Amino acid sequence: MRKSLSKLEILKKKSEIDKVFKIGKSTSRRGLKLILAPNNLNRNRIIVIPIKHYGNAVERNSIRRRIKEIWRKKKTEFISGNDFIFLVYPGKVFDNKTLEKTILDICEEQGIY
Repeated sequence: MRKSLSKLEILKKKSEIDKVFKIGKSTSRRGLKLILAPNNLNRNRIIVIPIKHYGNAVERNSIRRRIKEIWRKKKTEFISGNDFIFLVYPGKVFDNKTLEKTILDICEEQGIY
């Protein structure tokens, strides 16, 4: 298994991200929000967006890497054909085990895990 996400698994274009924000369904837990939209592809795509006031650049990149690593390990268990946006809010500090449980709970609530 690859140690990183492929370019096809990362949501990058602004027009695609705006589309997910516009038509997607959202679910949230304290400190984390998932916006999910179908993408008519046979794979899932992800983007992690810590909001602007989430610590400094080191903290934003750290949470982004941690969520992507959890995603990489669990991606085979998700129903494919969706775009995921994870919004991370400041205030709640997650350890890796709690973060993984929160992500899986949100995804299960959306019916894709």
